Amino acid sequence: MNTQTRPAAVPTAASPIGWGALCEHRDFLVRFAERKLLDPSLAEDLVHDVFEAVMTGRARFEGRSALRSWLVAVLKHKIVDLVRERAPQLSLESMQDEDEGSGLVLVCEQPGPEQQVAARRLLDQTMVRIAGLPSTLRRAVELRLVHDRSTDEVCSALQISEDNLFVRLHRARRVLAS
Repeated sequence: MNTQTRPAAVPTAASPIGWGALCEHRDFLVRFAERKLLDPSLAEDLVHDVFEAVMTGRARFEGRSALRSWLVAVLKHKIVDLVRERAPQLSLESMQDEDEGSGLVLVCEQPGPEQQVAARRLLDQTMVRIAGLPSTLRRAVELRLVHDRSTDEVCSALQISEDNLFVRLHRARRVLAS
């Protein structure tokens, strides 16, 4: 009489996933969701949604990866869906009431007022320095870099060769960098 228990069968694409196989990964999935969402009850809800999707057949395990990896991928999609769903509901007023340790960070791709002022000052200083260049260098920089003209256009306007244009631009950059 053999009293050893057999390991649970690993689900494959052909076999459905049972509750036992799902429950083995539940604690891991909940911890994963808690780390991402910083809300234990919301994490529990999303793991429940993952299990429901698996059991109703809306999410199908095709056996191309480990079961845990696949479940984490399904959970990640659920988290993304939740964030997208709730994003329009966020407001700056509600965020000010919450503590700052909530983990929510707003990122703005555009430069702020301070960065815009600093960039404007740098541009003004650079334009003053360009205006102070000798006329042969200044014209080459203005046409090629400031007005973004092509090399051919600048060469024909200044009646110089392409090599001469590159020499002038190089000398101008050296003067501006010093």
